[in-house]
Amino acid sequence: ASDLLTVQEDRRLLLKSFLGLLRHFGRFTRNVGLGFKTPREAEEGTYVDKKCPFTGNVSIRGRILTGVVASLKMKRTIVIRRDYLHYIRKYNRYEKRHKNISAHMSPCFRDVNLGDIVVVGQCRPLSKTVRFNVLKVQRSAAGKKSFKKF
Repeated sequence: ASDLLTVQEDRRLLLKSFLGLLRHFGRFTRNVGLGFKTPREAEEGTYVDKKCPFTGNVSIRGRILTGVVASLKMKRTIVIRRDYLHYIRKYNRYEKRHKNISAHMSPCFRDVNLGDIVVVGQCRPLSKTVRFNVLKVQRSAAGKKSFKKF
C-alpha cells in the first residue's frame, strides 16, 4: 500500500514539474503566415486541439475566404455562409446565391456569435465536410440571413 502511495506521489510531482516547465517555456504555437496574428488565447490557453492552425498539426494553404457565421451547433465546427451574385445573361440581371462552408473553429476564438464575419483558410481535409480553418473573427454583421457580398 505504501508503494502505491509513492507511485501516486511521484505522478503528482512529475505533473507538477511538467506544468512548471510549460509555464516557464510557454506553449508551442505556430505562425500560420499570410499576415494572420496568433491569438493571445492560443499562446496562453490550456486547451488541446490537434486541428488548431496555431497549436496543432494543420498547415494553411490554398484559398483564403470570408463569410458570415450561420451556425454554431457543432463542437469546434461552424458553418459559414458565403453570398454571391450570379449573372443571368438572358434577362441581363443578377440573382442571389449562397454556399455554406463547414470550418473548424479552434477554442482560442471565444465569444463568436451568429452573424459575425470570419476569415477562413484552406487546409487538408479534417473530416468528411471540413476543409477550412478559422483564422480571424471580426465582430457582427447585420443578421444571419442578410445578404452580404464578399
